[in-house]
Amino acid sequence: MKSLIKILSNKKLKISFAESCSGGLLASRVTSISGASKIFDLGFVTYSNQAKIKILKINKNIIRKYGAVSHECCFAMVNNLSQISKANINVSITGIAGPKGGTKNKPVGLVYIGVKKGNKIYINKCLFKSKKRSSIQKATVKKVLNLVLSIVK
Repeated sequence: MKSLIKILSNKKLKISFAESCSGGLLASRVTSISGASKIFDLGFVTYSNQAKIKILKINKNIIRKYGAVSHECCFAMVNNLSQISKANINVSITGIAGPKGGTKNKPVGLVYIGVKKGNKIYINKCLFKSKKRSSIQKATVKKVLNLVLSIVK
């Protein structure tokens, strides 16, 4: 975490988050490190579909057609966040942290992570094996940090 903050700070890059299933854990982890104010712009916890529609301006037809836990919704979340925040790097997270709420097509542990840097958008589909809510959330945050590090290095 410290290395990410140092890299972003040295490159004068700002980062913003739109979190759903991680419930603000990503923003909390980043802001727990001294120096975060240099790189952290804003974070939204858009947990409900209504919040995604109202705050991130996600077209409700995307959620209706594909669901909130989908490549399409994750893409819209990170793309729209980038227009709101004006940060250099934007991250979106949507998934099913469990232990309930999963289906055959969308099991517990399914998480989509979107990262946008400049005009490039990367969507990463993850299927975490753990069925424990906190484990899935922690694994998601770790994955995000690794993805962002690989993109900014």
